[in-house]
Amino acid sequence: MKEKQPSTPTSGQDPRMPLSRRNYLLLAAGFAVIVLGFVLMTGGGSDSPEEFNYAMFSWRRITLAPILVIGGFVTEIVAIMKRFDK
Repeated sequence: MKEKQPSTPTSGQDPRMPLSRRNYLLLAAGFAVIVLGFVLMTGGGSDSPEEFNYAMFSWRRITLAPILVIGGFVTEIVAIMKRFDK
């Protein structure tokens, strides 16, 4: 009788590592984009509560920063779901 050989992964990757190095780089890039989006949202308040500051409603805080945050989350999802084969 033939002995059963243990099956090896066809992609040549370590079977204990579900993600490749490229996936982890994409995860880091997505995290950096999310952090950048939150940093762009900060500020805009006034020092005095009696003074209203219109800088709170700038294009950077209302439009650009949320787009970057959502784009970072999409990058995170792609980095986790995509399988890069050699």
